[in-house]
Amino acid sequence: MNERVWIFDLDNTLHDATPHIFPHINRSMTAYLQEHLQLSEEAANALRVDYWQRYGATLSGLMKHHGTDPDHFLWHTHQFPDLPNMVLREPRLRHVLKSLPGKKVVFSNAPLHYAKAVLKLLRIDDLFDDVFSIEHSRYQPKPQTSGFRRLLRKHRWQAAHCVMVEDSAENLLTAKRLGMRTVWVSNALRAPSFVDVKIRDVLELPRAVGKL
Repeated sequence: MNERVWIFDLDNTLHDATPHIFPHINRSMTAYLQEHLQLSEEAANALRVDYWQRYGATLSGLMKHHGTDPDHFLWHTHQFPDLPNMVLREPRLRHVLKSLPGKKVVFSNAPLHYAKAVLKLLRIDDLFDDVFSIEHSRYQPKPQTSGFRRLLRKHRWQAAHCVMVEDSAENLLTAKRLGMRTVWVSNALRAPSFVDVKIRDVLELPRAVGKL
């Protein structure tokens, strides 16, 4: 099978999570650390950031050093009573994704219940063949290689047929090392050598297809 496979990150790739969603998640994670590790807000916030920087995800540090139950953590830190007002939907996104030839999947470090809720609010949930979340990668977040390999094995895809679309350059480095083509969604002026195409917004993707 030589059909192209588009692998999309979710947050800050398919939608802008910076204004509302990421601050909410950060507050929820800090509160979780406060409650379950008996820390002050300041100490909990510092530990959250430290684990995120050291391991790529706060959860990884919590599992490694505190034996935290990942499902408990993910459920309690990804509650969004006001999610419909927090997701910034770009009406043209659906048309852009439908115009791309090949299969499409979402590969996210977020939990499944959150990823599915966001995709539904973006009105693009029916366009994806799979939503591969942190649970499916056995809580080994991007940029770790194991999640990528699990996704490829699950669908029997070859990395050479895949295009990874991401806002995280670090995650794209793993994708490139596995043999994928890479699209970096970024406002940066220059792209690292492992990035095949840089776009400022996922809406620019159809124009970049020819370069891939």
